Amino acid sequence: MADISQTPIRVELADEAATAALAARVASRARPGDVFALYGPLGSGKTVFARAFINARTRTPEEVPSPTFILVQGYEFPNGEGAIPVYHFDLFRIKDALETAELGMDDAFAGGISLIEWPDRLGARLPADRLEVSLDQGPSPDSRRASLAGHGTWKGRLEILGPEVTGDD
Repeated sequence: MADISQTPIRVELADEAATAALAARVASRARPGDVFALYGPLGSGKTVFARAFINARTRTPEEVPSPTFILVQGYEFPNGEGAIPVYHFDLFRIKDALETAELGMDDAFAGGISLIEWPDRLGARLPADRLEVSLDQGPSPDSRRASLAGHGTWKGRLEILGPEVTGDD
């Protein structure tokens, strides 16, 4: 199946608060089955984005540890019809996609919301339907540049993030 993607939306983020605001905006539009692939070098803000996303879903600040050593951390948030599980995967220590077989990713992809740091480690196991969020250093030490690209069904969904993100008027 050919990858259907679109031209990325680029967003300048002045500081960590701006990164958190973007994550909260994306989280407010997430639905079961959504996969968010978080790209960027060490220190680029992937975990900041994931923490803010998760806290936006809970609507109450809580400690959101990085799952670097346990590989996955799960959360459940009420949505009026029950709970939507949110899974935060950190695949930094994974060397081969086969190592992810026991992480329950297929179940997470089917009915939960998945945030994946270092998604390149999944290879062909990375779902075709995903929103890629790439973060990189901006012009100042605290700033970041974000790029959002929809793949598969996400191609037509980026506009739901609103003009604050997409730049449309």
